[in-house]
Amino acid sequence: MNWRIKPLDEILATAEKKSLKRSLGAFQLTMMGIGAIIGTGIFVLTAEAAQKAGPGMMLSFVIAGFVCAVAALCYAELSSMVPVSGSAYTYSYAVLGEVIAWMVGWALILEFAVAASAVSVGWSNYFVGFMERTLGFDLPVAFTKGIYAGGFINLPAAAIALLVTGLLVLGTRESATVNAVLVSIKVAALIVFVILAIPVINGANFEPFAPNGFLDTSGLGIGVAGAAASIFFAYVGFDAVATAAEETKDPQRNIPIGLIGSLAICTVFYLLVAAGAVGAIGAQPVADASGIALSPGSEAFFAACAQEANRNLLACSDEPLAHVLDMIGWAKIAQLIGIAAFLALPSVILMMLFGQTRIFFVMARDGLLPFHETLSKVHPKFGTPYVVTIITGIAVTIFAAFFPVGVLADISNSGTLFAFLTVSVGVMVLRVREPGRHRPFRTPLIWLVGPLAFIGCAFLLFSLPMKTQITFLQWTAAGLLIYFLYGYRKSPLAGRK
Repeated sequence: MNWRIKPLDEILATAEKKSLKRSLGAFQLTMMGIGAIIGTGIFVLTAEAAQKAGPGMMLSFVIAGFVCAVAALCYAELSSMVPVSGSAYTYSYAVLGEVIAWMVGWALILEFAVAASAVSVGWSNYFVGFMERTLGFDLPVAFTKGIYAGGFINLPAAAIALLVTGLLVLGTRESATVNAVLVSIKVAALIVFVILAIPVINGANFEPFAPNGFLDTSGLGIGVAGAAASIFFAYVGFDAVATAAEETKDPQRNIPIGLIGSLAICTVFYLLVAAGAVGAIGAQPVADASGIALSPGSEAFFAACAQEANRNLLACSDEPLAHVLDMIGWAKIAQLIGIAAFLALPSVILMMLFGQTRIFFVMARDGLLPFHETLSKVHPKFGTPYVVTIITGIAVTIFAAFFPVGVLADISNSGTLFAFLTVSVGVMVLRVREPGRHRPFRTPLIWLVGPLAFIGCAFLLFSLPMKTQITFLQWTAAGLLIYFLYGYRKSPLAGRK
C-alpha cells in the first residue's frame, strides 16, 4: 500500500514557499494557550460535569488533566521538530502518511470549529446573565437559546462568532494583543472566585462523591469517566499553540514553553475552582423519578431544570461560577464574574477559530482540498488566510445559533481525542524511524508517556456519549469520501512510491 509519507524536509520546504509571518514569542504563546484553555470549560461546563459526576467531577478534572499532560509532552516534541502550521495534521503527514493525516486534519476541523461554536454559546449564556443581573433586562428565550435548549435561535452566540471572525481576518499579532488583555481579565476573575469560595467549603457537600459511579454503561456518557471525557474540553486549546508554529519566532524554544506552561497554569486553576464550586453549594445531579441522573443537554434535563426545586442546583446553571457566588451571598461580585466571562470568553473563540483556519489553510496548501488555490490565499495587506477564516466563521456561526453548549463540546472532544491519539503514535514511530534527527524538545520517558497518552485518549474517546461517537464516525466517513474522490487523486504525492 502507498502510504504517501511526506518527508519532514519537504514539509519545511513547502512552508517556506507560502509562509506566514513570524511575530509571536514565548510569552504571547503562553498567553494564547491560557486564552484558549481557560474559557467555556471552566466557566460553563462545570455545570455539565456536576450533572454527569456530581462532586466526583474533581476526579474528572484530574483524569482529563493527566491525559492532556502526557499528550502535551508528545505534542511538544513534534511541534519543536516541525515548526510549521498544521499541528497534528502536519505531524501525521510526515510520520503516518497522507490518509491518516487527512483523517487527523478532518478531525481537527471538527475539534476547532465546533469548539468555537460551543464557546460562543457559553459566552451567550453569560451575556444573557449580564443583561439580567446588571441591567435588569430579560431577553426572550426564543432568541437566546437554540432549538434543542427550548428556544429558536441563539442570536448572541451567532453575533460574537461573526465579530471574532472579523478580528481574526485583520491579523495574527493584533489578535494576540487583544487576547493577552482578555486573558488577564479571565485569570483575575478565577482568582477572585477561588478567594471567595474556598473559605466556605463544606465537607458534607462532597457526599456522595460519585453518585453516578465511575464508568457509564447507559451510553449517555455520565459518571466520573464520562465527565472526564466532557471536561477534557476545558483543557482543549493548548494544541492551538502548536498550530501557530509557523508564526512563531524561535519556535524550537518557544512552542514547548507555550504548550507546557499554559497547561500547568490552567490545571492548578481548575482544581481550585472545582473544589470551590463543589464545596460551596454542592454538585449533586438532577435525577428522574426513579433516581437515575438525566442526560445533560436532553429535553428531559432542561424540563427538570425549569422546575422551581432544581433551579438553584449547580448542574442547572447556565453561568455556574457566577451562580455559586450568588448562592453564597456575593451577588455584586457574581455580577463582576459574569462580566469578566462576558468580556473574556471571546478570546477562546478567537483561539479556536485561529487553530481551525490554520489547519484548513495547510490542508489547502497541500492540495488536498477542492479549490485549494483559493482556500490557501493569504491576504495581501493583513497576511492572514482570510478565505478559510471567513468560511470557517460562517460555519461556526450556524452551529452556535442552533445547538446547546454541552452537545457541541462533546462533539469537539471526539475530534480532539482522535488527533491527540494519533500524535502519541507519531512521536513513538518517529523515534524508531529517525532516531538521529535533531529534537529541540524530547518527550521524557517516551516509552511510558507515549503509551499512556494513547491509552488515555482512547479511554476518554470511548467514554463520550454513544451519540457523539456515532457523529464522529459519520464525520470521519464523510471526510474519507471527500479524500478518495478528490484529495487522493489531486495530491502532489500522487504517483510516488
